[in-house]
Amino acid sequence: MICPVCHHHCNLAEGQTGRCGARRCENGRSVSVNYGQVTALALDPIEKKPLYRFHPGTYILSVGSFGCNMDCPFCQNTQISQAREGDLDTRAISPEELAETALSLVPQGNIGAAFTYNEPMVGFEYVRDATRLIKEQDMQTAIVTNGCVSQAALHEVLPYADAFNVDLKCFTAAGYRRLGGDLDMVKAFIETAAKAAHVEVTTLVVPGISDSETELDAMARWLAALDPEIPYHITRFFPCRNMLAERPTDPALLYRMHDIAANYLRYVYLGNL
Repeated sequence: MICPVCHHHCNLAEGQTGRCGARRCENGRSVSVNYGQVTALALDPIEKKPLYRFHPGTYILSVGSFGCNMDCPFCQNTQISQAREGDLDTRAISPEELAETALSLVPQGNIGAAFTYNEPMVGFEYVRDATRLIKEQDMQTAIVTNGCVSQAALHEVLPYADAFNVDLKCFTAAGYRRLGGDLDMVKAFIETAAKAAHVEVTTLVVPGISDSETELDAMARWLAALDPEIPYHITRFFPCRNMLAERPTDPALLYRMHDIAANYLRYVYLGNL
């Protein structure tokens, strides 16, 4: 069976798990093995996603599982993103229980639920089922994603998704291959999502990967061609995972990048400064 969820198209024998660690071949079908298996649950300020122009000043229940279909050397959540079934203690939370939990937190400022921390779209079935129930409670839904999944997977959740923050990690095909991703698939994800939901985009400025001002100029021009009001977050890298020997991004570079992006986009924000 060839898994259809992302660009890897993992060719899986019966019982074999794909590169993402979250999907397995069962009875000749690609199924989610992380469905409802929660590794992290927290009530966060919505700006932490980051979503700056989607219900600012509120809180959102953030939920994460395990698994990811990319392999970024600078990943800040590697303990769960690169985990496999059985590697971590998880709590089983059904879509119904998650919706009830989100509703119970309204008195604390909660407006809904955000699927984040690992790559939520490799387990899109849980995201789809939970967001549908949360929407039935008249609450908001958000998905923080690398955007590296098929249009079919995106359309499974799009009817119930109010907001996305998509990581646009760099802007070259070679750069994405280095990270285990696919630039064209991410661009298609952003373009489709922006037509149906609130979308914000984030680029972490990583030495040797996404620190080119010329490349950032191309990113900003491309985003502006979709919609110049798409909020764009340019964030500072700090040493992490396999890049512990690198220095944090020079703030002066981020300020220059902000000015470049602001030539095309109305809302540009700097983060981690």
